[in-house]
Formats: sequence, C-alpha cells, structure tokens
Amino acid sequence: MAALGAGVPGAIGVHLACPDGFGFSETAFRVFILMASRRLKSDRFFTKDYRAEIYTQFGLDWIDQTNFSKLILRHYPDLVPALKGVENPFVPWNHVGAK
Repeated sequence: MAALGAGVPGAIGVHLACPDGFGFSETAFRVFILMASRRLKSDRFFTKDYRAEIYTQFGLDWIDQTNFSKLILRHYPDLVPALKGVENPFVPWNHVGAK
C-alpha cells in the first residue's frame, strides 16, 4: 500500500496545507523567505558589484527612484486607475470598471 500522499504532485500538496484566503502554506512561505535572502546575499550584482562602475550612476539613480507601483505601471499602463492613490501595491487595489 502506498503512503498517503504518494504520487500527489508537489504543487497540490502545497495547496493542501494552505489556510483559507492564502495562496500557499506557511511552510512554503518560510522556505521562500529563507531562500530569497540567501539568493540576494550571494548575488554579486546586489552586493559587491552594486556600484556606479558596474551599473552607472544613471542606473543606480533609476533603481533608487523606482518602486513596485512604477514597475507595474511601466509594463501595464492601463492599471493607472486601479493603482491611483494606492501607496502599497501589495494591498488590494481600487475597483475599476463595471461591477
């Protein structure tokens, strides 16, 4: 007899442990956070080579002046009404259009 959960794809297993209203489990979130910080610490372009000689001063200024909202709007300008007045793009956006 196979063990419970054997043969269940990993993505399905992640959703089984997911609390209502969340996209993934707390365990998956913790693993993501741990790995993300390690990747940033080991990325030479984000550590020792994060300087004007590599990126140019224009590039560093561009990075410093860009936030997540600006990044979204640069690629999806039709979302301007949805993000108007929203300080944090990680919270729910404005409702736009027909209901």
